[in-house]
Amino acid sequence: MSPKSAGQAVKAGYKNIKVMLAGEPAWIKAGYPTYANYGFVCRGNNVIIDLRSAEKSTKARIPRAVNMPFADFDFTYEEIPIKAPVVLYSDNDKETMAALKILQEEGYKNVSLIEGGFLGWKRVGGNLNNGPIDTEVHWQRKLKEGEITLKDFKKAMKDPNYAIILDVRTRDEVKAGKLPMSQHIPLDELCKDMDRFSTKIVGAKVGEDGKKIYIHCTTGSRAEMAYKELKKRDFNAFYLIADVECDGSDCTIED
Repeated sequence: MSPKSAGQAVKAGYKNIKVMLAGEPAWIKAGYPTYANYGFVCRGNNVIIDLRSAEKSTKARIPRAVNMPFADFDFTYEEIPIKAPVVLYSDNDKETMAALKILQEEGYKNVSLIEGGFLGWKRVGGNLNNGPIDTEVHWQRKLKEGEITLKDFKKAMKDPNYAIILDVRTRDEVKAGKLPMSQHIPLDELCKDMDRFSTKIVGAKVGEDGKKIYIHCTTGSRAEMAYKELKKRDFNAFYLIADVECDGSDCTIED
């Protein structure tokens, strides 16, 4: 549960609320699955993989799904771009989890499942296609609303006047290191005290004329959450989707 969701739950009367500050990256790193929502499956810029046999996929499959039978997945998964958001499904839970483990071990960090697999998709009334199958992956990276390129982020790293760099990782993560020019507010503290944000961050001003704020975390998921909160209050905010690891002031950033 995110800090924002936790706040909403408290307002709704719930009392035993827990927040996983390390977020989705830590959940995934621990080997737990995540599930794609209906809208993301239908409209997201993703790669949908059908792990069932070609025969089953020909009869009925989720639209845009690429057929990669699990029996051959050890040899075919490399055709999936490693940075692509991947959605896996099958009619066999063990095979789906095994395919998820393969991708996670090979460095794929944005992999989710269809809850309930193929039958689960049918139960919720999801659209289906039939006929000739697609066995090749066609995917191109597209920036989401508010997302910046690594190239643009690096401009801010070189020139403090270009944009404010805001680090929303936890305090423990920052102890290991941080970008020398960045300012730091953990995501949970940011969400709890958003009204005082402009007094905490040097140079932050409301409105499009305010200085640009480039937000980062370890992968981008928390940065996107912070971006949404700041945009609600009219800050000139943007966020980075990238893997950020710091050892002291030495930081590696990979798109």
